[in-house]
Amino acid sequence: MHSSALAGLKRHGQSVWIDYLSRETLDTGELARMIRDDGVSGVTDNPAIFQRAISSSRRYDSAINTLAKAHADEQEIYTSLIIEDVAAAADLLTPVYDDSEGDDGYVSLEVSPHLARDAHGTILEARSLWERVSRPNLLIKVPGTAEGLVAVRQLISDGINVNITLLFGIPRYRETAEAFVAGLEDRVKDGLPIDNVASVASFFLSRIDALLDPILESIIKVGGAKAEIARPLIGEIAIASAKEAYSSFKEVFFDARFKALAAKGGRMQKVLWASTGTKNPAYSDVKYVDSLIGPYSINTMPVETLAAYRDHGQPAPRLEQGLENARKALKSLADVGIDLDRQTQLLEDEGIVKFNEAHDAVMAVIEKHRVPVY
Repeated sequence: MHSSALAGLKRHGQSVWIDYLSRETLDTGELARMIRDDGVSGVTDNPAIFQRAISSSRRYDSAINTLAKAHADEQEIYTSLIIEDVAAAADLLTPVYDDSEGDDGYVSLEVSPHLARDAHGTILEARSLWERVSRPNLLIKVPGTAEGLVAVRQLISDGINVNITLLFGIPRYRETAEAFVAGLEDRVKDGLPIDNVASVASFFLSRIDALLDPILESIIKVGGAKAEIARPLIGEIAIASAKEAYSSFKEVFFDARFKALAAKGGRMQKVLWASTGTKNPAYSDVKYVDSLIGPYSINTMPVETLAAYRDHGQPAPRLEQGLENARKALKSLADVGIDLDRQTQLLEDEGIVKFNEAHDAVMAVIEKHRVPVY
């Protein structure tokens, strides 16, 4: 039986996904247990997660060496390892996918973060990964850069499911939703079905507060009128941004343009709340879950956050509450001299760098674990 707090999210229309995947969680049955007992209905991952999984376990050594003996290079070894894990997770979630008629039960697999500024390269790699995994409940993960959104439209028009990641800014979220809709329209123009094409937009949360809180604190230390404006904004901007992004979601997916696609079987692109582990110990460890519960949404949680919510989450439909206050908070940022669009662009750039570093680190781990071939 699903624990009551996590089941409460489901009752309010929000899916519970887990932001972690490793061979250990597959081999030990831990992922299967979370699906069965916690109602986990999807899996997300990224280069940093796989870097931790592969570097902290010897479970990959045999596969690494088998591939090395076949003269596969580090990149092909890495790709083969994660494809095996993702395919296994997708198979575990197939009953969820089938029971929900494709509304849930997905696993993500990210293209190389080194392609974040390369639309053509992203399209080619995404097509290759899609064919190699060959599961209908796969989402190809593409960074939501300007170049990435060019790729998203093409991939959706190809009929490839996409998870757009590293979204921090409200304007970029809106562009993401529009790229998805345009991709579906392209398929309709080509006479192709759209009822089997899925997408989610991953809006990142805790990193926003982690970046802005110190800036706001420095303004408060100076004192004066700006300090009084800045004080109530501490720890509030990520949630405010998410509420405004959700308002944009409703504008896009409840208007006549998308309704025409829905009539042909088109699915909404759900909003996925990511980076929901609380980074500031002064905040509740379920801050980025409890505040954003509502329909047509997903919360992907780190293992620790899932456990915390299982223990003391308080589910209630709060996502659409306080929108005016959220908008006031976002406007107040400009009043204290903070350009939110500029700051969220910095987060996007930083996220790409961090994923590139994780990707390169796992290459070094694979090289270290492999047995030399002579």
